[in-house]
Amino acid sequence: MTRNWTFGQKVGAGFSVLIALALLIGGVAIYALRTVVDAKDQVISVEAQNIIDAKTLALAAARRSAAARGYLLTKDQTHLDELRTQRESFLETLTRMRGHAHDAEARRMLDDIENKEADHRTASDAVIAQRQSDAGIDVVTKRFDDDVVPKRNALTQAIDAFIGHAERSLEEEKQAASASASSAITLVVAIAALAIGLALLIAFTLTSTLGRQVGTAVSQVQSSSAELQAAANQQATGAKQQATAMNEITTTISELLATSRQIAESAQRVAHIAEQTAGAARTGDGTVEKGNEAVVAMRRQVDLIVNHMLELGKKSQQIGAVLDIVSELAEQTNILAINATIEAAGAGEAGKRFAVVAEEIRKLADRVGGSTKEIRGLIDDVRSAVNTTVMTTETGSKAVDAGARQFAEVASSFKQIVGLVVTTTEAAKEIELSTKQQTTAVEQVDVAITNVAQATKETEASTGQTLQTASQLTGLSRELLRLVKPQTNGAGRDHTSTRSG
Repeated sequence: MTRNWTFGQKVGAGFSVLIALALLIGGVAIYALRTVVDAKDQVISVEAQNIIDAKTLALAAARRSAAARGYLLTKDQTHLDELRTQRESFLETLTRMRGHAHDAEARRMLDDIENKEADHRTASDAVIAQRQSDAGIDVVTKRFDDDVVPKRNALTQAIDAFIGHAERSLEEEKQAASASASSAITLVVAIAALAIGLALLIAFTLTSTLGRQVGTAVSQVQSSSAELQAAANQQATGAKQQATAMNEITTTISELLATSRQIAESAQRVAHIAEQTAGAARTGDGTVEKGNEAVVAMRRQVDLIVNHMLELGKKSQQIGAVLDIVSELAEQTNILAINATIEAAGAGEAGKRFAVVAEEIRKLADRVGGSTKEIRGLIDDVRSAVNTTVMTTETGSKAVDAGARQFAEVASSFKQIVGLVVTTTEAAKEIELSTKQQTTAVEQVDVAITNVAQATKETEASTGQTLQTASQLTGLSRELLRLVKPQTNGAGRDHTSTRSG
């Protein structure tokens, strides 16, 4: 069936197969890309969020313990309000983490955290109730250290265990995503190699098939053309004189001579303009290079800003650690002040001054504790601002990278323009030289055209042979046309029949 196909049909079939292969490669690449993106989204939205939520649990537990300790020391109702707020935050975070848990081990650890939190809450409520019944601070503190602190430590260990599990899961998901990306790359490369091999096979098949068909037809055309050339030589020796035609040819050659001179002048102007355009393109190339250097400098500044922001985040974390120590010192100072007040009250009249000093120390410790909370809030705001700045700077960095790539593309385009303009200049110069040569040749033709008028006499002897050879050449030409355009067969037959008639 394919033997009756035209050149266009065979070439079109080859290109259709190549386009299908390209679409297949594109589809596989898109599927692989989506798979890798889904894996990365799983790592970011689930595993990383679990770690963040677990650390939020640990922070809520620590704040709740601090609020309980503060109430035991001061019996201030605001500490109970803070305690309830932190409990609600703890439970909300735990509920959200249950929705993200995707394996049995994570759910078991969350159940263990919930049980330990319930034990800690029960022990803490019992100590708070004892404090509300006006029990002594020593008794309450001892019970707090004996009952609440061990359960708080157990809760903290359970949360740390979950964080470790989440970090291991995060690393496993990252490795799985990387393995998926490697598999996708291998698959795309394999399909691309298959497509290249198939394309080479199609090209070889088309070349062999078309070469054989065209070679056979052209060999026959050459044979017939040789016979036609011999007959034409015989006819050329006896051509009739065509004086009138020669006069028209002479006039045409004179016009062609004038036109050739105009073309030479225009080609010279084009060459000059092309040289000016090449100079302007080289200047534009230098300007683009300077712009690219400026973009690179901007990228270095953006990277420097990101490093400073990250260093600021680390410093804020160190300040938070120092505030924890200050807060603990304030609590201990408050306890010491209360103990000093008790001791001063027992000392009678002699301890009144010491009691006043102890009261002032307790007030100072309360103010220090309040100031540490305000500073912690400011540090949290600074961390949030630093994270926002880093994200914005990364966005700017991506924009700078895109600009750099565009500058590189523009520079490449300018270089291509310079090359094309240089080529145009050379072509214009060649056109100018060719036009001058053509003018000289036309002048020579004008001199020699008078000799052509003697060439049309002895044609009748070879007319029959010429007609037969021309008929054979017409049939072979029709075969060639059938290979290129099958719809011309009918027209060729009509033309042949008209000449035979």
